[in-house]
Amino acid sequence: MPAAEQDGEAVRALLRLARGIAASGRHVDLRGLDDMVGRLCARCLDLPPADGRRMALLLTELHVEINALNATMATEPP
Repeated sequence: MPAAEQDGEAVRALLRLARGIAASGRHVDLRGLDDMVGRLCARCLDLPPADGRRMALLLTELHVEINALNATMATEPP
């Protein structure tokens, strides 16, 4: 499970960085995020069921991070 966890932490770090950039009023380029999330999802699907269920918390946390980034970007000045 370390590879899936590492991918999840990489996505989390990118989302937090992007949120900080957006909060400072700068443009955020999210190219590549969809590939990272796709890789994470694929790794999660390859996990044994018990390990996959343990990843649910991390995936939920990433969902919260994505929503926070979206809210930050929605208030970003044009």
